[in-house]
Amino acid sequence: MGKKVTLSVIKADVGGYVGHSSVHPELLSKAEECLAKVKSEGLLIDYYCGHCGDDIALIMTHKEGADSEKIHRFAWETFETVTEVAKELKQYGAGQDLLSDAFSGNLKGMGPGYAEMEFEERKSEPVLIFLADKTEPGAWNMPLYKMFADPFNTAGLIIDPAMHDGFLFEVHDLIEHKKIVFDCPKELYDMLVFIGAPARFTIKFVYRKADKEVVAATSTQRLSLMAGRYVGKDDPVMIVRSQAGLPAVGEVLEPFAFPHTVAGWMRGSHHGPLMPVSVKDATPSRFDGPPRVVCLGFQLAEGKFVGPRDVFDDPSFDRARQMALEVADYLRRHGPFEPHRLPLDELEYTTMPDIMKKLESRFEKVE
Repeated sequence: MGKKVTLSVIKADVGGYVGHSSVHPELLSKAEECLAKVKSEGLLIDYYCGHCGDDIALIMTHKEGADSEKIHRFAWETFETVTEVAKELKQYGAGQDLLSDAFSGNLKGMGPGYAEMEFEERKSEPVLIFLADKTEPGAWNMPLYKMFADPFNTAGLIIDPAMHDGFLFEVHDLIEHKKIVFDCPKELYDMLVFIGAPARFTIKFVYRKADKEVVAATSTQRLSLMAGRYVGKDDPVMIVRSQAGLPAVGEVLEPFAFPHTVAGWMRGSHHGPLMPVSVKDATPSRFDGPPRVVCLGFQLAEGKFVGPRDVFDDPSFDRARQMALEVADYLRRHGPFEPHRLPLDELEYTTMPDIMKKLESRFEKVE
């Protein structure tokens, strides 16, 4: 292309059908209508409306750059419009991810999650868009580590000279609102100390070391930290570029052959396996779960989407799905006990503080 294109994935839960399990077709239709309108007006190069569970994802290419007020305002107003449809249909949790009454410049801290990156298209530009439901941003930590730092997963780290020097990982501290960049593999062990605690530390960006080109981006908002109350889990999204000096498509997907344990599931208060599924199966119903992830594969051509391919609609992931169900059975039998239920510090925005306050006077000092 010669000029940079921006790829933005902006998601929100603005109404569930039925309960938290899916999105009603009329909500998706309204979102498509909004996307088509701004494309015709020239704001977007192209778009695709995706969904996973009860979340709608606006997948867009444009020339406005990351953190564009125009793009973020459009997304906010679209979710407001779709919320009105959700209210008419009495959908569950209508507008729950919209934490403010008015747009204020960009979406940071306002509820909707977003992953964005600006780059110059290569001769061939395969991109993989991951959408998850019933989990939190830290769910991407282990897959990103495997894709870009684990040679047992990504043979290219050894075989491909363009990857052999490694990658840079930008990690965000969601509690202290700080960030740090780790140079891997040199600082791999240091990084694992932090990203192994995914409730607090999440990988926001991955860069190719040689030219600092962005190759992966995630959403990192924590709704409960922003709202000060439980308002649903964060249901993160992720963009990963692939091939030609980056992990091959198969290396990007391979981490999901293992349904690793993530936080979320029922009421955002339980651990469960992250199950890779096709879009038609991204309807978490059992105990509002288990957590799901879908992957939409596109080729970009002059900013236009060629695709998507529903990448996890593949029998090679059947074993991962079966393993996820077995793990789900095992964890569910723990009921309200850890490790199925999250630890107390992760239940800060549920009923736990109210119960502790109610019983405070009955606690006696142990001599």
